Amino acid sequence: MMPMAPPAPDLLAAIVAATRRIVEVRAREIPLAEMERRAGAAASAPGRFKEALLRRDRLNVIAECKRRSPSRGVLRQNYEPAALAAAYAQAGAAAVSVLTEPTFFDGSLEHLAAVRAAVALPILRKDFIVDRYQLLEARTAGADAVLLIVAALSAAELRELHASAIDAGLEVLVEVHQADEVPIAVDSGAQMIGVNNRDLRTLAVDGEASNRLIRMIPRDVVSVAESGLKTRDDLERLRTCGYHAFLIGERFMTADDPGSALAELLKGQGPMPRLKADS
Repeated sequence: MMPMAPPAPDLLAAIVAATRRIVEVRAREIPLAEMERRAGAAASAPGRFKEALLRRDRLNVIAECKRRSPSRGVLRQNYEPAALAAAYAQAGAAAVSVLTEPTFFDGSLEHLAAVRAAVALPILRKDFIVDRYQLLEARTAGADAVLLIVAALSAAELRELHASAIDAGLEVLVEVHQADEVPIAVDSGAQMIGVNNRDLRTLAVDGEASNRLIRMIPRDVVSVAESGLKTRDDLERLRTCGYHAFLIGERFMTADDPGSALAELLKGQGPMPRLKADS
């Protein structure tokens, strides 16, 4: 009898564990009370991230700044988030996503702050949020919105963090990958739901996830398709299915000129395909 293969490592669990340790260290360096003070003093404009994703006269792309990914390694040696964000803004991005996770993605909050100083677009902090402390960090660094991942949290944690983010003046994009996560996202109070075609536990990409899960997302919730999107046809097809916006990272990070790659993707925008909800 052949021995059974060991189970595949759960990358998401490893990232979440590392994140919890990092948050503990940072909270010792800057106490919670001080972070609350800084977050309270930071400017905010609640609602503008969602508003940017609801534009109907364009394809709404959230263009991502990401130096590295666990699946492909370093994506960009010469990584300058502020310059990338400025190029995205000029090319017509609806918003910018900044990866701030340090261990697996080579990100940092300093990258987010640099992007905030460079562009006026709404900014999403893309990270593995597990603690209210990270929400205060995001607000302090200039984020308009944060990502909460259903698979990384219990249902109770998700509800609590979602409420805390709103209280902190942040908008929330709640991310799902499989069908049983959608009701959990809706129950948390999510007004924006992202469907990630990539399984964060294994990094496998399922291009049909967006097609399956859009049917489960309430029509009054903003829907965002994430991962594996490469062509304008991909975006137009998913918009017709009902998606309001599209989060794209590696497609741009591996291009010689990320801004030009976005401009090419958006080139010749004419009348937009009708959203399914418009029919």
